[in-house]
Formats: sequence, structure tokens, C-alpha cells
Amino acid sequence: MTATVDLNSDMGEGYGRWSLGDDAALLDIVTSANIACGFHAGDPDVMAQTMRLAVEKGVGIGAHPGFPDLQGFGRRRMHLPGESLANAIRYQVGAASAMARAAGGQLRHLKLHGALSNMASEDAALARLCYAAALEVEPDLVIMVLAATAMEVVVREMGCPYAAEIFADRAYEDDATLVDRAKAGAVIHDPAHAAARMVEMVRAGAIIADSGKRIPTRIDTICLHGDTPEAVAIAREVRSALEGAGITVTRF
Repeated sequence: MTATVDLNSDMGEGYGRWSLGDDAALLDIVTSANIACGFHAGDPDVMAQTMRLAVEKGVGIGAHPGFPDLQGFGRRRMHLPGESLANAIRYQVGAASAMARAAGGQLRHLKLHGALSNMASEDAALARLCYAAALEVEPDLVIMVLAATAMEVVVREMGCPYAAEIFADRAYEDDATLVDRAKAGAVIHDPAHAAARMVEMVRAGAIIADSGKRIPTRIDTICLHGDTPEAVAIAREVRSALEGAGITVTRF
């Protein structure tokens, strides 16, 4: 059984006058933060504020790059030329790294966002392109991958440090990919249910799909999305349940 696990959350996803999620409350619970880099959400002021809070609270800072899709929140699949996508990743990672240093911290990890992440979990060549571009900018990044998908195959082949991630608030298909958000039940809103399934998965060392299928995997970190109304309640419940089960919650 995994004795320790990291909790991460996507955040910094406000923009200008519009806020999204309670980042300050989440930063009291999670141990790693994936901070939007301005393409799918976020802006320089939001990045700076979120990173300063993360540094103050001892939370690990990660870049959360996505497609250039503010209107669709990065959840629409896009097909960009390879070099254009690589440049988009380099640009976002560079911005996140600079803002982290300015906030008195350091960029520790990378996690792809939304549709880009889902596509990379199915397409090894796409995952490799994104990770190689990020590592050109910051060679020491830990790459956060969707556990037991093409992403994990790629980082193993590349030989780079990685953290295998499962999701507290998303349902799984039998191939370890996430159930499409268009389908009923894809997003889990009940904090108690989310917490119980995380304890079960961490204890089992496996993703448990909607069908009941168990997919053995390394589990280093658990994601709690920051943009749902129940985000803080889910985060609290998951952390409490893990610690109650004797699982230490700490940065990977």
C-alpha cells in the first residue's frame, strides 16, 4: 500500500475581474498547485497572487499549460502544428517559471490541462512533444502524468522524473482515461464518495473504473479540480479520509 500521497489542485484560473474557485482555501489543504499560464485561463496578476500564496503556505508550484482557448476553458480539442504547440508549451512554462521566481518560489512540476491532457493521454507522440518542449525550458521539472496512460509510457521512455496522478472527482474508463465530461457521471460532486474511492484506490494501488475494473498503477498524487462548487469540501474530505486511513499527505 502507498504510505504517502500528494494532493494537487488546478488553480489560478481567474481572469481580470472574474474569479474562479477558492484558491486560498484550497492552498490550506493541498500540497501541490497547478497554476494556469494564461492560455486557457489566468493572467499575470492572478498567477502572481496565486504563486505568492503557494510560497507562503509551502505548496509546490507547477505550470498548468493548455490550449490557447480562453473561451472554452481549454476543454475543446484543438489540432495545432507540432512546432506551434511546442512553442505554446515553451511560452507558458517560461512564464510560469519567471513568475514563480518573482514570487520567491520555484517551478517544480508540469501538468498539462484539459483537452490537451486528455489528448496526450491517448497519443504518445503528442505527450512526448509537449514534455520535450517543457524540459527544454526547465530541464529539472517533474512531469505529472495521468497514471497508466500513454503519458506514463512516454516519461518512462524519456527517463525523466514523474508523478503518477489519479483524480478524486472524475470517473474512469476501462483504459484508465477519464470519462468524457459530456457523459453523465463523468464529474463526481459528492465529497464523501470522492474520499472513499480515493482511499480505496490508494490502498489497492489501482485505478478503479466505472465498470469496476481495477487497473494496477503507481499513485503519487491525487487531483482535486478547483473550478467546481464542491472543490474545497471535496479537498477537505479527501485529505481527512486519507489521513484517517493512515496515509500521509505530503508533497511528492
